[in-house]
Amino acid sequence: MPKKTINLDMTAVENREMRLGTITAWDGSATELWKESNYELRSQRKHGGCGKKKVCRLCELNSPLNQQTMCANAIVECQIGNITDCVLIQHAPIGCSADNPWFNLAFKMGLSRRNKPPQNLQVYSTNLLERDMVFGASDKLRRSILDAKERFNPKAIFISMACATAIIGEDIDSIAEEMEEETGISIIPLHCEGFRSKHWSTGFDVSQHGVLRQIVNRNPEKQKDLINIVALWGTDYFTEILRPLGLKVNYMIDMASYDELAQASEAAATATFCHTLGSYMATALEEHFGVPQIDAPQPYGIAGTDAWLRAIAKIVGKEAETEEYIKSEHERILPKLLELRERFKGINGFVMTGSSYAHSLISVLRELGIGVEGSVVFHHDPVYDGGHENQDTLHELIDTYGDIPYFTVSKTQAFQLNALFKRVKTDFVIIRHQGLAPEAAKLGIPSLAMGDEHFPVGYDGIIRTGEVLIDILARKKFNGVLSRHVRSPYNAWWRSQEDPFLLAKHPEVLDERVKLV
Repeated sequence: MPKKTINLDMTAVENREMRLGTITAWDGSATELWKESNYELRSQRKHGGCGKKKVCRLCELNSPLNQQTMCANAIVECQIGNITDCVLIQHAPIGCSADNPWFNLAFKMGLSRRNKPPQNLQVYSTNLLERDMVFGASDKLRRSILDAKERFNPKAIFISMACATAIIGEDIDSIAEEMEEETGISIIPLHCEGFRSKHWSTGFDVSQHGVLRQIVNRNPEKQKDLINIVALWGTDYFTEILRPLGLKVNYMIDMASYDELAQASEAAATATFCHTLGSYMATALEEHFGVPQIDAPQPYGIAGTDAWLRAIAKIVGKEAETEEYIKSEHERILPKLLELRERFKGINGFVMTGSSYAHSLISVLRELGIGVEGSVVFHHDPVYDGGHENQDTLHELIDTYGDIPYFTVSKTQAFQLNALFKRVKTDFVIIRHQGLAPEAAKLGIPSLAMGDEHFPVGYDGIIRTGEVLIDILARKKFNGVLSRHVRSPYNAWWRSQEDPFLLAKHPEVLDERVKLV
């Protein structure tokens, strides 16, 4: 039996930096990044990961300035807090709950997209104070668990660790075990303190780990027509894609119920809209519950969607029906696709999103005939948990659609945008983290804030993306006017720089600038 790469006996998750070799800062072309990542060496082992240094030898640029980022704790908040009939208790100071209003808005939008009844986030805080930091807050956590059980009667209660509780050494594992026996429901500890990992994506793994350990059914009755989709808040376009093949979708984790998460082990297969987000869950379901993950490119663009559907068809035994479906879909979208390609002649775009998702978005843009000279991915994983060849989405992008000359890895650093856009020709930018969209708009570049992450999925996703970009490009004049009337917060010296990573390559310039002031 192959060795399991994911250990569900432990309550804590190994960081992505150690497990996958995650980096957060790099500059070069997409081809250079792929080669330096040594992804192909992954095939020499049964599974991916960074157990051997040669697989993750890529060096990242270290900047003395980090303008903004997120943390694993925030990701847990927006993932576990989105489970409809469970409660997340943030064992933390109240400041760690500052994102709740925004996450609540995203949750409600997601429920609407999935045609589920509206409700608020199920996230509560123990509100640690100075006294708690000195004398401990274990009793406060116990009371919070009992209060949550009495008021809301949830199917399960999660406890998230914060920086403050990690510093004072709160033993959430022992408290969870103790209170589970007292309350009679699953109490699930999540080790997601903000300083645990340098990139927020570890929070996805932590969330999925807790669900896998204590919610997923250990004695499943298989449903041959059920496909798990590991996703965020996007519209349910996957049902439209899979229904013609007689298949149904089980979404995880956002907007799912306890029972929907429990049945993940009953599915015929697991897929995801983004390997960055979903490979941990998919690999664990494969290794521990016998649910195969879809060994195919992500379902974006024609080539990716074709391969994705064929991989599912092979597992569920629907190859003939799938080939007919693919043929009919090609014929259906071709006239509109040709029309859009004609309209986008000479147009260039720029993508700023999570890593594997960016690879897919660029594929869609190039299907539309849009040039892409540059992109920013918020982090880069040299490998993914499954270790399958088709999870190498960066190589898939390069091999199918060609190189991207300026392919930057950077964590949502607004101060870099001016130099990034100087070195490429772009008519618009697609941004996944909406806070950066206004910054690009101030530079005169129309921005599409991709709030619905499933928007580009499948054959229709190519057409949807093209149609919305026509509307985005219609704002070019407005953005030009805006750029002339908005004052930049950065000084003339910084705006004159050509290299977005100047501070990482030459940190001494900061000292030199201070001496001049």
